[in-house]
Amino acid sequence: MKAALPSNEFSRIKALLNYQILDTLPEDSYDDITLLASEICNTPMAAVSLIDSTRQWFKSKVGLTIPETARENAFCAHAILQPDITIVSNAQADERFVDNPLVTGEPWIRFYAGAPLITPSGEALGTLCVIDQTQRTLTETQIDSLRALSRQVMAQLELRRHIGLHEQNQRMLKDYQDKLERMNARLQKQSVTDDVTGFNNTRFLHQYLDQCMSSTSAGIEKLTLIFFDMDNFKQVVDQYGHMLGAKVLKEVSEVVHTYLNTEDHIVRYGGDEFIVILPGQGSTEAFSKVEAISKGVRSTAYLQQENIHLKATASFGLASFPDDARDKKQLLMAADKCLFQSKKEGKDRISTWPLLSS
Repeated sequence: MKAALPSNEFSRIKALLNYQILDTLPEDSYDDITLLASEICNTPMAAVSLIDSTRQWFKSKVGLTIPETARENAFCAHAILQPDITIVSNAQADERFVDNPLVTGEPWIRFYAGAPLITPSGEALGTLCVIDQTQRTLTETQIDSLRALSRQVMAQLELRRHIGLHEQNQRMLKDYQDKLERMNARLQKQSVTDDVTGFNNTRFLHQYLDQCMSSTSAGIEKLTLIFFDMDNFKQVVDQYGHMLGAKVLKEVSEVVHTYLNTEDHIVRYGGDEFIVILPGQGSTEAFSKVEAISKGVRSTAYLQQENIHLKATASFGLASFPDDARDKKQLLMAADKCLFQSKKEGKDRISTWPLLSS
């Protein structure tokens, strides 16, 4: 006889799925309880049986070889309808099971006792059951022991669920922390990035120089700073407008960047003025690099996508730490004065500290 569905079948199945136990591998904590139930009740077979929507699945078993049965054949499908232990002393004399294939064939069930596995919210997930091939009954002590062991199975299921929730929460927390770190990294990147060129801004400049020249850190042995700005850039803006003027600045910064090493940095200082930071490089090697940059800026045609093919030049000022300056302020001032000297002497040239023209 097929068992009726529990009145709370929907919530029962939902609760069962929430434990995420179905089709999991064997675990000692359940196998130990099943073995103990078999020994206490002196039965050759025992199982932790869970009733899914269409099947009975064994999380643990003793004396049984099959992993599951159809729900319609499950003794436990009847047992979960009862609040306490279900005992079938002789299945051949019980109209519910007399024609059950588990009675008329393997494993030839005659005796069955199942203690329901009831969740804290009242859903019966299955049973801890003991089975024999001969008709019999249980003593009160055995019945009490089966009840206690079924509670231990439920405790294991609850523990497993809480561990799973904890691991899920830990994963969610880790995901949130990773997301927060990525957001912080983006914000940090944005805070030191120039909107026009996409390279560094003055915030980056000061943070970088402070770190490099800090007396409390290892710092660097030498560093060269290059100030440069575009010659006659106001005429470009007056002729083509601010939007195309900004595009020229972006294209110029990209040209300059092609001449830099991975550890070098370009900074838009403001307007059409830029700074190039060359860490670990003295004035001699830096001067050769600035000459290449100057030639590159001069030889490039800008606004080609607009069919304008603008030509431009830049003026440069160069100063090095620690030869030309002892700190950040002196270094910026020295490079700026060199840039001013280049502009004063006719533009499109390089000046070095102490104001020696190229």
